[in-house]
Amino acid sequence: MTTAKKTTAGRQGFKTGEAVVYPAHGVGRITAIEEQEIAGYKLELFVVSFEKDKMVLRVPTAKANSVGMRKLAEPELVKKALDVLTGRARIKRTMWSRRAQEYEAKINSGDLLSVTEVVRDLYRSEAQPEQSYSERQLYEAALDRVLREISSVNKITETEALKLIEQSLAKSPRRAKGEAEAEGDAEAEGDGDEIREEAA
Repeated sequence: MTTAKKTTAGRQGFKTGEAVVYPAHGVGRITAIEEQEIAGYKLELFVVSFEKDKMVLRVPTAKANSVGMRKLAEPELVKKALDVLTGRARIKRTMWSRRAQEYEAKINSGDLLSVTEVVRDLYRSEAQPEQSYSERQLYEAALDRVLREISSVNKITETEALKLIEQSLAKSPRRAKGEAEAEGDAEAEGDGDEIREEAA
């Protein structure tokens, strides 16, 4: 019995079949817990599968928390995330390259509210100016993370999760056109004539 207890403690509460969030990749599922011998040491690993990305990650069970792997957000937090989307975009008046790094760091933090802030800040309604290529890439990466987690927590399809996100974004105060243009000062990477791809 002590071994079972020890193993569970070593696994930090994660179990096979459970959906988890890995900071750099978003929502995955623990498909197995396996033991491997590496340089003479026995190592227990979580096998985390990211179906959508067709990728499998092996995470040492003892390091799961320190690498930021976490359980799915509680429904309360998902509600809070949807509320974040209804807020006003907070755009810093700094160079786009610096803001892009900050957005990237938020996306890779694995923190649902931080990733949601990126979606809110980079969202463009039909009436607003076109996004640059790099802006759209970051927006879509953040949207995908939020989408997958909301659909996993609420046990709904990604299409239904997208509808929830879009409804929340529609409630956010529109930015004035001049404001959006003022922030476009350092965003010359996009040629501006790209066609906007709608998330299906």
